Amino acid sequence: MGVVPRWALLSSGCAPVLLVGGWAIAAHIEGPAYDPVTQTISVLAAYGAAGFWVMTGALLALGACHLLTAWALRAAALPGRVALGCGGLSAFGVVLLPAPSSGGSLRHGSVAAVGFALMAVWPLLAADRGGAAPWALRPVASMVATAVMLAGAVWFVIEMRQQGAAGVAERLVTFLQSLWPFVVVTSCLRHSGRDGPPYWPGAADG
Repeated sequence: MGVVPRWALLSSGCAPVLLVGGWAIAAHIEGPAYDPVTQTISVLAAYGAAGFWVMTGALLALGACHLLTAWALRAAALPGRVALGCGGLSAFGVVLLPAPSSGGSLRHGSVAAVGFALMAVWPLLAADRGGAAPWALRPVASMVATAVMLAGAVWFVIEMRQQGAAGVAERLVTFLQSLWPFVVVTSCLRHSGRDGPPYWPGAADG
C-alpha cells in the first residue's frame, strides 16, 4: 500500500459532492423564498429553515470527509494535515452554532471564518519542498491554490458588505476548498503509481 491509501479517493471525492448536493437539495426544499445568488449556505442550515436537516447533514458529512482525508494524506506535511483536519472540525462547529433564522450571529460567523481560513491555508502548509513531491504538494501549486482560495474569501467578504452576490461567492470558494483535497489525493496516488516505491516527505531528492 502506498503512503496515501486508495480509500482516500472516496473520502476526498465525496466532500464536494456532498456539499453541492446538500445546498442544491436544501435550496429546492426551501423554494422560491430562498435566493442562492444573494443568500449564504448558512441560511439553509439555520433553525427553522425547511431544508435545515439536509444542509446540516451535508455539513456533518463534509467535516467527516475532511477529517478522514487529513488522516490518510500522509504524503503531506503535518501542519497542512492538521489544518485540513481542523477545517473539518470547523464544519461541525458551524452545525453546533447555526445561524439564526434572521439576522447575524457572531459565534457562527467566527467559526465559519476560522473554517474558511483553515481550508484556504492548508495547501500551503501541506507543501513539501522536496524535489520528488507529487505536483499538488509542490510549493508553486500549493501557493496558487491558497492564493485562489484567499482571493475568493476576500470576494465573499466584499459581496457580504455590499449585500451583493454573496451566495455565489461563498459557493465558489467552498466548492474549491472541498475539491482541492481530492486533487491532492489523486496527485499523490498517480505519483506513487508512476514512480513505484511510495513517496515519503523528506526522502532523498536524488
